[in-house]
Amino acid sequence: MAGKPQAGKPQAGGSLPAFSEPAATRALGGGAAAWKPWTAGVAFVAAVALALPGRAIVSGDGAGALAGIAIAFAVLSAAPVGLALLLAHLHAPPAAADFGLRRPPLARAIALSIVVWIGLAALMVLWVGALGIDDEEPQALTERLGTDGALKALILIAVLTILGPLGEEFLFRGYIFRALLNWRGLWPAAIASGVLFAATHIGWLPSAVLVAVALFGIGLCLLYHWTGSLYPCIAVHAVNNSIPLGAALNWTWQTPLLIVGSTLATLTIARLLARQLDRHALTSAPNMS
Repeated sequence: MAGKPQAGKPQAGGSLPAFSEPAATRALGGGAAAWKPWTAGVAFVAAVALALPGRAIVSGDGAGALAGIAIAFAVLSAAPVGLALLLAHLHAPPAAADFGLRRPPLARAIALSIVVWIGLAALMVLWVGALGIDDEEPQALTERLGTDGALKALILIAVLTILGPLGEEFLFRGYIFRALLNWRGLWPAAIASGVLFAATHIGWLPSAVLVAVALFGIGLCLLYHWTGSLYPCIAVHAVNNSIPLGAALNWTWQTPLLIVGSTLATLTIARLLARQLDRHALTSAPNMS
């Protein structure tokens, strides 16, 4: 009688050490271990295609009302989640744990998140300082959309600190990194995912910063691997985006509130998404005798 897969041990097909596939997707013969590495390339091309309309929205001079811009960015920010789900469905209806939406040991996750974020922040500061990068170089969203007015601030908060971290982590760490892990293992998957993540920011961030963005992506892949959960990655991403946004808005005491509020908001949405995915996976599983 065959034994059941045990959490914390490597599984066939390149599963993460801390992961075990959900029962529903195992019954369907799917799960993240079945995701084909070549689909990561499809996901990247699609992600670049999604980024182009957003670039066009903020490039125009007063083209469209702010309400229309807000709706457009909300759709574009949520689109990576739909893209990842679509690619995962090519194999079998995915469950939340396939994307890493599972609760990690809280103390370990918090400790690792702090260590990874401090390390990445230090690397970014060193990189920017070594190259003498001008921190005032315009960035597509905050500089071209502007930061004046409450509605613009709300758009920036929603896109950069809530929907953006969730969508990018779900696609790049939850799907692309996981699919590439089935190919060559941890480090090739982390490096490739980090480079692809940075490439989608071309035109949105100063070119010299892209190396730091790639390192950030690699660091989040490692955090995902070490904790066995995508939630810490989403939280670190939200915190990392909230700090410069607070500075761009010239906020002082409001910035800590932004960090906490945005992080809780994006984690709450992720948790709701996880519950929906698990319901769908369970209802899609064949009846077991």
